[in-house]
Amino acid sequence: MATNEPEHENRDVEESGANEDEDTGAQVAPIVRLEEVAVTTGEEDEDAVLDLKSKLYRFDKEANQWKERGGGTVKLLKHKSTGKIRLVMRQSKTLKICANHFVKQGMSVQEHVGNEKSCVWHARDFADGELKDELFCIRFASIENCKAFMQKFNEVAESEVEKEESKDASDTAGLLEKLTVEETKAEEKSVEKVKPEVEEEEKKESEPEKAGELKKTEEAAPST
Repeated sequence: MATNEPEHENRDVEESGANEDEDTGAQVAPIVRLEEVAVTTGEEDEDAVLDLKSKLYRFDKEANQWKERGGGTVKLLKHKSTGKIRLVMRQSKTLKICANHFVKQGMSVQEHVGNEKSCVWHARDFADGELKDELFCIRFASIENCKAFMQKFNEVAESEVEKEESKDASDTAGLLEKLTVEETKAEEKSVEKVKPEVEEEEKKESEPEKAGELKKTEEAAPST
C-alpha cells in the first residue's frame, strides 16, 4: 500500500535544511568598500541673491519658434570675492544647466508681450560649454515672482554700469596722476640737464673778466 510518509519526511528535511541555510548568523563583509565623494556644484563661492522656480525657453532662429530648455530653479549668484553676479538655472530632476551667464551692463529684461508672468532678455550664454547669443524667455507661477525677477535682474545690470563708470573714472584719475608725475620728472631732468650748461657758459663768460682783472692788477703793481 502506498504511503505519503516518505514524501512528508523529505519535505520536512528540505524545509529544515532551507531554514538552516537562511539563518546562519554569519557576518558577511562587503567585497568593495565605497568611499564618500564630495559633490561640488561650482556655486560654493557664491551667495544666492535670488532663487525662484520657473520654466525656461530659448528662441530657435532656424525653426522660428520658442523651445523649452527645462523647468527648475533660476538663481542670481553673487561671487564672494569679485562681487560679480551670474544667472544660473538647472533642471529640477537632472540638475542639468539650462542657462549660465553673467549679468552685465547694457543687459535688460522685459515683460513678454501678452503675458505678465513671463519676461525675455538677450545674453551671451555658456550653458552648452561655449558662448552663444541667446534670446531667453522665462515663465513664473505668479506675476509677483516675474516682477521680482525683472526688478533684481535690472538692478544688477544697472549696478554693473555704475561699477564700470566708477572704474573708468578711477582709471582716468590714475592716468592723469601718472602723466603729472611723468611731466614733473621730465621737467626736473630738463632742469638738471640745463643747469650744467648754464654753469659752463657762466664760467666761460667769467674767464675773460678774471683775466682782465688780473692784467690790471699786474699793471698797477709797483715795479721793483
